[in-house]
Amino acid sequence: MTLVWKREIQGYFYTPVMYIFLFVYLSLSSVFFIIGNLASRSGDMLSLLSNMSYLWMLLTPALTMRLLSAGDAGGDHLLYNSALPLSSIVLGKYLASLTILLAAILLSLIYPLIIAVCGTLYWQETLAGYLGFFLLGASFLAVDLLAASLTRTPVIALVTGFGVNLLIWLSDLLLKAVSVPLLSGAAGYISLYRRLMPFLSGRIGLGDVVFDLSFIALMLFFCVRILEVRRWKGGL
Repeated sequence: MTLVWKREIQGYFYTPVMYIFLFVYLSLSSVFFIIGNLASRSGDMLSLLSNMSYLWMLLTPALTMRLLSAGDAGGDHLLYNSALPLSSIVLGKYLASLTILLAAILLSLIYPLIIAVCGTLYWQETLAGYLGFFLLGASFLAVDLLAASLTRTPVIALVTGFGVNLLIWLSDLLLKAVSVPLLSGAAGYISLYRRLMPFLSGRIGLGDVVFDLSFIALMLFFCVRILEVRRWKGGL
């Protein structure tokens, strides 16, 4: 798993994907920060994180598009047919993408530091918000990795991942308008965005953390099963 992680991290540095991801993420988040905090002289980091959470829907497919959809390439072909368990390969690739996502989040810590220097920052609430923000991004990465495992080319993986992310967002909006309490309640239980809400209120709920981690584990489990089928059919 460690070898796979190192290999994918090196791949990020040798391709423009990571640089484009970080540039777009920091550019858009800076716009949100300037407009929502500096221009209005607001120290509300939780509102900023709420706005930034939609960036994951747009950007995480870029980090996963080449991880599992380029299995016919020489290096990956040898990797998939090596003695390494597919679970280790999937986990190593996922952790590599998660490392880049975490690096982006760490770079964005400049925003609360600016607020702390210029005004008052509530660190406990901010850290709770960042935890939820991270878990949401990690969940989208797992979904997009699953989408990549179903495709053959990085471009199709990118489009598929974005489509799935958009569907998650739209379904959450549509189910909010549903007047059936049972359906609305069930949707709220499985919604990634609604699971984020307690964190954006400054609260860390054990149930929400467990849900996100379980969701990620389930997506990675499906990835492994799909790759096993592709290997059995000779598609790896």
